[in-house]
Amino acid sequence: MGRLDGKTAIVTGGNSGVGAATALLFAKEGAKVVISARRQAQLEEVAAKIREAGGEVLSVVTDISKPEDAENLVKKTVEAYGRVDILVNNAGVLEAGLKPVDRVLNEDMDRIIDTNAKGTMYCIREASAEMAKTGTGSIINVASVAGVMGCGGAAYVASKAAVIGITKHTALRFAGTNIRCNAICPGTIVTPMVAGMKADNMDADMFGQMGKHADLRVQPCMPEDVANILLFFASDESRAITGQTIVSDFGSTL
Repeated sequence: MGRLDGKTAIVTGGNSGVGAATALLFAKEGAKVVISARRQAQLEEVAAKIREAGGEVLSVVTDISKPEDAENLVKKTVEAYGRVDILVNNAGVLEAGLKPVDRVLNEDMDRIIDTNAKGTMYCIREASAEMAKTGTGSIINVASVAGVMGCGGAAYVASKAAVIGITKHTALRFAGTNIRCNAICPGTIVTPMVAGMKADNMDADMFGQMGKHADLRVQPCMPEDVANILLFFASDESRAITGQTIVSDFGSTL
């Protein structure tokens, strides 16, 4: 308890899954938490749970693919709590069915890269400007093992590989300033977003190729597994770590 006392944390995609678990855990550890997502009702459900547990929370409806929304998210955070200490870039979208590069649709590339890659950059740009004012901050990007191994649809893989790249760039940009940036790359996570994927929508060729690079018998991550790692990166316990990418998949891709 108390590992984030006095800190303000933004968690994008805080309406369900990893984002909700992270927001609840951060609040339990003493942070003032700002959660964002596109759907107000789901945000308020998570916010109610945080308040019931005695935590402090602000919910801000945000579509991170829009730069003005990312700017507003950080602005509302500073208005409410005066600063930004932690940014968890968790919001992201999937495509319908693991389309490989020779079958990927233009609309999938636009939608997924706009949110996963560009949205992450928008949030980093806005939050890092506030962190620079206080001279401290931790940015944690939720990428994916897909960005490391290439195991996924082409648009999703490209977007998550971009997140890994911008993580390293951001860490280099702010090295020596006490603003740091790291990434976590989960394997399969049991979340509502993943649960919505249906076998009959999957590209059979791509699914078969993915099986060569992963042991599908290994257990998946739960949202709380990822949230615990995010807590470490957010806390001062990891203050010497920046520019690093950690895969959390119980070893399924080893």
